[in-house]
Amino acid sequence: MIFRFRPLLALLIALSVTSTATLAQSAADLGASKPRKVSELPLQPDTNEASAALISAHLLTRFHYDAQPLDDAMSQKIYALYFKLLDGEKVFFTQEDMAKFAKYKDQFGNAIWNKDLSGPFDIFNQYILRAIDRMNYARGLLKQGFDFNTNDTYAIDRKKADWPKDKAELDDLWRKRTMNDWLRLKLAGKTDDDIRKTLDKRYSNYIDRVKQLDGQDAFQTFMTAYANSTDPHTDYMGPRAAENFDISMKLSLEGIGAVLQQRDDYTAIRELVPGGPAIKSGKLHVGDYVLGVGQGESGPLTDVVGWRIDDVVNLIRGKKDTTVRLEIVPGDQGTDGKHESITLVRKKVTIEEQAAKKKVIEITDAGVTRKIGVIELPMFYSDFGARSEGDKNFKSATRDVAKLLGELKTEGVQGVVIDLRNNGGGSLYEANELTGLFIDKGPVVQVRDARGQVQVQGDDDPGMSWSGPLAVLVNRGTASASEIFSAAIQDYGRGLVIGTQTFGKGTVQTLIDLNRFAADPDSKPDYGALKMTVQEFFRINGGSTQLRGVTPDMQYPGNGDDKEFGESTYDNALPWTQIAPADYKPVADMKAYLPQLEQMHDARVAKSPAWQLMLDELAQYKKLADRASISLNYDQRETERKQLDAIQAEFRTRHKAIDGGTADVDDEAQLDDGLNPNERSLKSELKEQEEAKKAPDPQLQETSHVLFDAIGLIDANPKLAAEVLPYGGKLGDSASMASTNGAMALPTPMTEPGASQAPKPASSTGGK
Repeated sequence: MIFRFRPLLALLIALSVTSTATLAQSAADLGASKPRKVSELPLQPDTNEASAALISAHLLTRFHYDAQPLDDAMSQKIYALYFKLLDGEKVFFTQEDMAKFAKYKDQFGNAIWNKDLSGPFDIFNQYILRAIDRMNYARGLLKQGFDFNTNDTYAIDRKKADWPKDKAELDDLWRKRTMNDWLRLKLAGKTDDDIRKTLDKRYSNYIDRVKQLDGQDAFQTFMTAYANSTDPHTDYMGPRAAENFDISMKLSLEGIGAVLQQRDDYTAIRELVPGGPAIKSGKLHVGDYVLGVGQGESGPLTDVVGWRIDDVVNLIRGKKDTTVRLEIVPGDQGTDGKHESITLVRKKVTIEEQAAKKKVIEITDAGVTRKIGVIELPMFYSDFGARSEGDKNFKSATRDVAKLLGELKTEGVQGVVIDLRNNGGGSLYEANELTGLFIDKGPVVQVRDARGQVQVQGDDDPGMSWSGPLAVLVNRGTASASEIFSAAIQDYGRGLVIGTQTFGKGTVQTLIDLNRFAADPDSKPDYGALKMTVQEFFRINGGSTQLRGVTPDMQYPGNGDDKEFGESTYDNALPWTQIAPADYKPVADMKAYLPQLEQMHDARVAKSPAWQLMLDELAQYKKLADRASISLNYDQRETERKQLDAIQAEFRTRHKAIDGGTADVDDEAQLDDGLNPNERSLKSELKEQEEAKKAPDPQLQETSHVLFDAIGLIDANPKLAAEVLPYGGKLGDSASMASTNGAMALPTPMTEPGASQAPKPASSTGGK
């Protein structure tokens, strides 16, 4: 799993869930009718954070796969990344500020070793003040309005820009940023009064979120800078992040089964999880506002209006079979509606959205119809805790896929596509076991530790859950454990890998509970966890997926994001290397029919309206993404908008023609309305999300058609079938090969790539 922290600015604006700090304002000063949960400046590190940093440093400098000393050179790397996380667009600090901060440049190592984090916290406190100051400056600009008849331009991407020279240059930068915000709304048809209200509210809400940022946020950001400076996939996780990471891996939690979203000062119900207490009660609905939370049948209600979303979540989550009370307002009544009280009993809730799913695509060509099964796997999940406790129903990607394969065989599919697009990885154990569903037995991946020792991991259980034609669909977001699976399928010749070049993450992480190293365990500290790179994995052919990823057998056009997204974009990524191959033999040769399939693919997509539309949309996306700046002249922007609107209108017309006129496309929703995501109505957001799920998927459709072609070639040529089906095509019905997979032995979990598990005691720390 790719687990990266965004620069703080993007986190605050895009997600609208972070916050921090009080200055000396009261709730009334902030314009709130109810108390807000705000922090007090200056934020100060506590002893637990200093201890967590020191423990992390000992682990990283001794047991990391590429252990590096925490010296002046590393301090400078941390310093650079810390400011990138705080102010990556260089819109808060100036060159004058950076000159004052320069005293810390080579001192962060000493700060950690001496358990004195005052320097990093000083910078974070200054960030908070600057962020508030900039938003107040922008609010002041709204009163006077702007002249859009100038030739001013606004730089879209400032990641490589210099820091503004001084406050005057910073003010000019913010004038242009605010102008652009205003201009987008103006082009969308908003009046000046509406624009002022919208932007003033936007900037005010941002200030509120910044004032809620606390010491955990400061420490999390600093430690992320340290961890990521060692390699791109080593991360520190504070208590909040560690809990959410654990939930994402086991796809379950104990709570009420509701997805929450922040809407201005309020927490709204965005989604109800099927089977959870909330939806079963029939009393909670999408769009309802949560105003208060109480524990137990009679505990006092805590007012959560104005709170950050993760603090509200922490109040609502709790142990299974305990009671929580919610004070809500029905969404259809608005925030001033009549309050209602709901009592719910928490239960274990399964998050099915990220679980494996299946569907069947029927392809008809030249009078022949074939069924192609598709399994979408968003991540390689596993509930390690439940598995170690002997729970026979523990959540597992492999178990779920094995079950879905059985259902697809019952439905009579003739080929299977495993869709791993945007699957960021997960459990190494699951990647190994999942591969075992498609090979008889043999090695799957090689893992090398810091001492250079190589261990081969593989499938020891004979038999397959699916022995028929197979394709694996990948893209740039396919990473880590997904690359292990894709590479093994490719190296064995077990199936076709189709799509675009994958991410290129070839390292293995383990999750270390830092509380294990507390000097006084009885004090029950909460140090968080360290996800540390401890190994590198290699394909069974000896090559690495590091940096280079997996090259598909049949390549689809990309969207150009490889320049901004992928292992090769990290300055400190490990280099590509290779080792000796494992002892394995390919079971088939995809090259035997790959040229024929490519010819059929090329001929088909050349005549496919859906494919050509996808290519045109990709070209338009690249054109917009490559812009370095945009004009702030109204007439020029209006001309550009009309041109873009015409292009989008043509795309919509073509979509409707391809979909047979059945697509529910809101023409107005396609245009830039000038709003941020959380400023639109929840109803419109959810509608857009549902429409996206229903939208045609030309790449998946074409991959299914490629597999359709493969089946036709196999059926027509027994000799070819012997070359491209596993083990000479002698296995016949794959149902006979499913004797052992899906009821697997459960060895002690290994460390894994990306997403991580709790390791064996001292397994990656040498007994420390």
